[in-house]
Amino acid sequence: MRYLLNRIALLALTLLLISIVTFILTNILPGNVATMIMGTRGNPVSIAALEQELGLNDPLVVQYGRWIGGMLQGDWGTSLRFKEPIGSLLGQKMAASGMIVVLSLIIAILSAIPLGVIAAVKQNRWPDTVSSGVALAGISLPDFFWGIVLILLFSRTLGWLPSSGFVSPADDFWLSIKHALLPAIALGLSLMAHLARMTRSAMLEVMSQDFIRVCRAKGLSEGSVILRHALQNAIAPVVTVAGLQLGYLFGSIIVVESLFNYTGMGWLTYQGLLNRDVPLIQATVFIIAAVFMLSNLIVDLIYTVLDPRISFD
Repeated sequence: MRYLLNRIALLALTLLLISIVTFILTNILPGNVATMIMGTRGNPVSIAALEQELGLNDPLVVQYGRWIGGMLQGDWGTSLRFKEPIGSLLGQKMAASGMIVVLSLIIAILSAIPLGVIAAVKQNRWPDTVSSGVALAGISLPDFFWGIVLILLFSRTLGWLPSSGFVSPADDFWLSIKHALLPAIALGLSLMAHLARMTRSAMLEVMSQDFIRVCRAKGLSEGSVILRHALQNAIAPVVTVAGLQLGYLFGSIIVVESLFNYTGMGWLTYQGLLNRDVPLIQATVFIIAAVFMLSNLIVDLIYTVLDPRISFD
């Protein structure tokens, strides 16, 4: 409990620092928020009046206090681009992005662990070479390249899956999965490669230890030795990497969602940057940072379940 409270306090302090940095950086970007709101209807007098109304002439410390105070009360402000409350936008887009992030994580884990185990068991043989080659290709090529390949193959050529758009699961669950599948695969290929390499390394280290030789000497089947003893002891670092990558996935969705025109958090962040929607940029960056920090905390707690030898005392 003491460790958990310390981590929560550190998380809160880190998010506070992130909010300060985000607020400062978004306020020194070129352009004027009042000018963007007024558009072609603006003139110097009306723009100056709107700046006064929005408090843009106040010191940055006062503006930051007003912004962070509103966030703590659940008031995230209004998007300049969409003219909607940012809180409701974040709720919709987080659900959309959460779908592709969870799908990509499932795809990556289900494909990476078998690849890593096979590569470790068949070390320095052709399955190891093929597995390592697949992992190297996944790491080397960027997400947008895989996205283009997937669109050309599964959408344009085979016609199996839609190439763009988003459908809410509340409207049509299976159609929403179809729309999320290609972005999830593009997002998960790089993660799959990292996890496969990590699984292989962890398995090789565990399989060289004495207790594995003892298990074989006792006459246990090779499948039991690999799955019940070696993999069980090697899975903890793999889960750690997967959990840490969960935060990075949320940071990588901007390119993938823009490519597939998938209207999630990444697309929302891109629209905010494109239109200099300062309140929206601040909110999306803060949420992505919070997801990353929370995923780290959850991984640390899960680690103790997977490996009881670890203690925080």
